[in-house]
This record gives sequence, structure tokens and C-alpha cells, in this order.
Amino acid sequence: MEAAGAQKPGERGGHAVIWQFDLLILVLLVVSAIVALHIRDLLSAALIFGVYSFLMCLLWAEMGAVDVAFTEAAVGAGVSTVFLVATIYNTKRRSSD
Repeated sequence: MEAAGAQKPGERGGHAVIWQFDLLILVLLVVSAIVALHIRDLLSAALIFGVYSFLMCLLWAEMGAVDVAFTEAAVGAGVSTVFLVATIYNTKRRSSD
């Protein structure tokens, strides 16, 4: 007989852990980080950075840190990406490579 409120081995915070989902998010995080570092186009790198922040938001939410996930979504995927894209559009090239 289990104690009241005891968690089963496959549960975290009362929710079933889907380790395949966690693994998929982690793989996509690593891939998006590597792509953002190696891509030459600044606009594409800024958008991939936004994808990275959104994936971090999903990972925080999966771990149960909803407040951190909300902050990551608002600041990381939202405001920072908009600022980076706006900065890239307002920058002029000095040389013709």
C-alpha cells in the first residue's frame, strides 16, 4: 500500500514524465545552438536564437518551473528577438564584401 501523495517512479510533480519529449527538446536545443553559432546570415542567426529561447521555454515548463518558462518566453523569445531583428534592419553595411 502506497503512502498518500507518494510519487510513482515515472512521475515528476504529479505529472507523468515523457522522457522522449525531454530528449527531443534537448537535441533540438543543441542543434539550434550549433546552427546559430555557425550561420553567416545575421538575420537567420537572430531568428534561430529566438527558436532556441522558445525551446528553453518548453524545457522550463516541462520541468515545472512555469514562472521561469513565462519569463523566458517573454524576454528571450519575444523581446530579445525583436530587438535583434530591429537592430539588424537598422544597421547599414560600410563595405561591399
